[in-house]
Amino acid sequence: MSGRPHVAVVGAGAWGTALANVAAEASGAPVPLVGRDGAAMAEIRRARENAAKLPGIALHPGVTPTSEIEAVGGADIVLIVTPTQTLRAVTVQLAQLLKAGAPVVACCKGVERGTLALPHVVLAQALPGRNVALLSGPSFADDVARGLPTAVTLAASDEGVAGTIAASLATRSFRPYRSGDLAGVALGGAAKNVLAIAAGVVEGAGLGESAAAALIARGFAELARLGSALGARPETLSGLSGLGDLVLTATSEKSRNFSLGLALGRGLPPPAKLAEGAATADALVALAERHEVEMPVSAAVAEVVAGRLAVAAAVERLLARPLRAEA
Repeated sequence: MSGRPHVAVVGAGAWGTALANVAAEASGAPVPLVGRDGAAMAEIRRARENAAKLPGIALHPGVTPTSEIEAVGGADIVLIVTPTQTLRAVTVQLAQLLKAGAPVVACCKGVERGTLALPHVVLAQALPGRNVALLSGPSFADDVARGLPTAVTLAASDEGVAGTIAASLATRSFRPYRSGDLAGVALGGAAKNVLAIAAGVVEGAGLGESAAAALIARGFAELARLGSALGARPETLSGLSGLGDLVLTATSEKSRNFSLGLALGRGLPPPAKLAEGAATADALVALAERHEVEMPVSAAVAEVVAGRLAVAAAVERLLARPLRAEA
């Protein structure tokens, strides 16, 4: 390929729209932004703004909103920005349209229910033989879209491929760091969403700042235990896509996962559209059980989100656990 790679983005939510703006700024080339709803995409194209998902942010002139999925066919790199639970279906739909050799990047965080597959595994199964990658890290869509400094992790099994993708998305304010640790990056993104719900519960239930700090620390210990079982690198888990993303989403009401926990902790009805961590919690705990790893905080979140356990009972259960060494 000559010049900077052409990028296409599939998924026109807030994050997909922000990444399309980033890709257009980085490459200076047209970036198709593909969404399912033809009328909605026509309105975004007319208004040059995704008012429903990212209000107040103008689309970069290089972004072309479309509902024609065939628009991905000319791309050198394809970003799939859909929830983890729909990633497989979308990827299968794209498979026959992709340019030969074009890497595909999952920009979602979670564990697929049923299969217990992390996003990069879903991609590899749906696109055998193709380079697959993950984009993850501490990043709110509106921060990225407004050009605020953001650092993320771009992981691929081939670090050369990771470097090429990272360079194709790098701007003056958006800084992707490359990694070869797909498992670590994927796990960090999945677990932090579940742990952010727990942090919101602590805040909503009025358990105090000491409890909040302990929750984040013990939650990270759970993440690290499962990461070790999956072969993740410790430095990945303590980096942007692990600890960094956990700190962001477990401390801000801008996080949908934290906000869900906040509502649960206050005894309020959860939002109509549940956060990704709610869909991930049971699958994350099942993945941990498959590897014989204890994740008591995550297990409590799964029980509370599913309505199988009250918040007060979950707190009591965690506090009643046997005393043990911190390691």
